[in-house]
Amino acid sequence: MGTRKNWGHRPWEITFTPARKELPATVDYAVIGGGFTGLASAAWLKILAPQKSVLLLEAETLGAGSSGHTGGVALAESAVGDLPGLGDVLAGYQSILKQLEVEGDLVLPGVYELGRSDAMRNSPILWRDSGDLCAVKDVPGGSVDPGKVVSGLARAADRAGALVFEHAPVNELKFSKTITLCSSAGTVQAHKALFATNAFALDLNGMKDLAQPAFTSAVMTEALPEDTLTKIGLGERKPFYTIDLPYLWGRLLGNAVIFGSGLVFFENSEGLHSLDIDEGETLELFDRLQKRIARLHPALKYVNFTHRWGGPICIPEDWKPVFRRHPNSENVIVLGGFSGHGVAQSVYLGAWAAEVLLQRRELPDWR
Repeated sequence: MGTRKNWGHRPWEITFTPARKELPATVDYAVIGGGFTGLASAAWLKILAPQKSVLLLEAETLGAGSSGHTGGVALAESAVGDLPGLGDVLAGYQSILKQLEVEGDLVLPGVYELGRSDAMRNSPILWRDSGDLCAVKDVPGGSVDPGKVVSGLARAADRAGALVFEHAPVNELKFSKTITLCSSAGTVQAHKALFATNAFALDLNGMKDLAQPAFTSAVMTEALPEDTLTKIGLGERKPFYTIDLPYLWGRLLGNAVIFGSGLVFFENSEGLHSLDIDEGETLELFDRLQKRIARLHPALKYVNFTHRWGGPICIPEDWKPVFRRHPNSENVIVLGGFSGHGVAQSVYLGAWAAEVLLQRRELPDWR
């Protein structure tokens, strides 16, 4: 597997590093992937079944994939809206973070959906972007600090007694009565497992024919004066995303504004590892985004940018999250493919997956 070159400089950091431990020969539950989903699931397993052994294997460092490089916009529904039996994602997300004692700077002021027609009355956002871009609806949601959430979930999993390993990519699976996980840290037998690798390891997690990996970009402005935020329609400090194309999303971080847009698609996960945001198509993506932002409103014409970064996104064919059993084993759950809506859903469904592994809950029927 290649080494990731340069995904840019994100404006948050992950402050938890697990202590070195000896890899056990067998465990009750193995979790593959150290992002929002995997960490939440590992912590939840130990909270609900403290007598069971739980092992988490992360290929690089915690939050190295989507979770540590997301923009941190928390939404209530999936990319295709509500799903049967999904429940209240944001209430569940809040409850899980509270129970796990995770301080992630979660705020839920609502989120503006933006469109180029049917503007809501007194829309605060009036931008020029392939037409007149205005707020058309105010929906539940808000934002978090992704670095603090990853760090907090990791501490919760560690505190509860889960064994957390970094730099331990799983390279091979063997299915029998137990699941054999062959990683760079060694080989371990697990009775049940969860794949929470999202855009990575699509061959191993059984998502190869269900989803496509992509890379999305984000930039952050310098801190803007309050009157400038009011002029551009962000005085209420609500995140936003467009419901039509060309796509654009954003949120505030302090008085700086994060904007994101654009996708670079790959046939497999290898392209994500070798990607460099300072080269080729990805560099052009960032340049186009910054020029686009400068044209949105006169107050943004000469704005300076302090950060450029991006991260992986996993998009299933039907844009619904993949939440199912592995095609080769009833004892392995696969969860991912949030299509950019995974900040809250990943934690919420990660806890759900833990309950499925413990036979306390059923999988949803979304396919």
